Amino acid sequence: MDAPSFEFTARLPLSRYLVDRDHEARARADLIAILWADTATRVVALWNGKALVRPGEASPPQLACVPAANLPAPGADTIVLYLGRSVDPQAAEPVGTPLLAVELTEEQALDLDPEVTHWQSLRDLAAVLGDRDTGVFVEALGLRNWHHSHRFCPRCGAPASIESAGWVRRCTACGSQIFPRTDPAVIMLITDAADRLLLGSNALWENNRYSLLAGFVEPGESLEAAVVRESFEESGLRVTDATYLGSQPWPFPASIMCGFTARVADDQDPTALAPDGAEILDLRWFTRPELRAAEASWLMLPGPSSIAHAMIEQWLAQ
Repeated sequence: MDAPSFEFTARLPLSRYLVDRDHEARARADLIAILWADTATRVVALWNGKALVRPGEASPPQLACVPAANLPAPGADTIVLYLGRSVDPQAAEPVGTPLLAVELTEEQALDLDPEVTHWQSLRDLAAVLGDRDTGVFVEALGLRNWHHSHRFCPRCGAPASIESAGWVRRCTACGSQIFPRTDPAVIMLITDAADRLLLGSNALWENNRYSLLAGFVEPGESLEAAVVRESFEESGLRVTDATYLGSQPWPFPASIMCGFTARVADDQDPTALAPDGAEILDLRWFTRPELRAAEASWLMLPGPSSIAHAMIEQWLAQ
């Protein structure tokens, strides 16, 4: 049986970007010091996984890209990241402006003027920030999270120092280089022969929150094979026709979500649902009218920053 057509045209919130990453410049050992002293440089301040945003009622909200002189000078252990150069002609900063990110300590963050200090998370801002600021926040947060989880060498356990403007850590004992990592995950919009949508409730969520099934890609596995394996592990259903839709970064803490459609195999009973009971506690099939009615009454769906939200919205609109 042919799978129903599914045209995916969503503009994924966290995939937006208007920065030249300028990777060649990272090789300069003194790049951070030079840019910190440059009055043209603008810095994005991070604290507790949040970013400093501009005060007031800016629409859309904007990151507070401030001169380095407005922030505490970085210490030897401060995480300072070179993000690249702005290429957004609509931004307050000229095209070509160098952009850094710096992580402040709690004391430094609290010492900033409370009248102009507004900290917000990427989850709160992803759907409303402009293209450049969204990409800047995703890049900065992803790198920041990687640094926090890779302070020590995975080979010998010695401390690892920061190099290449924040894009490399080097072991202080064996000299091994450690590069930023991103963990690929697949997320599946599974339908049956009646074009119903399968949603599951995760054990970590509220019991009325449902989303698409998803899981990490294992070593030696293709994305398509991960779709088939994860679907079976979490639902007991064999699926086929895994078709790639698109991807977006998900720095919570370090993933890239690869969206796929899949359909239940022709010889598989779609009612034979078997949630694994550990990660997935409940599974339900929804027609479009059923999903709209459930969302209006009791059902919580993924937030607007997620690829799951975009995929479900596109399916509802078909």
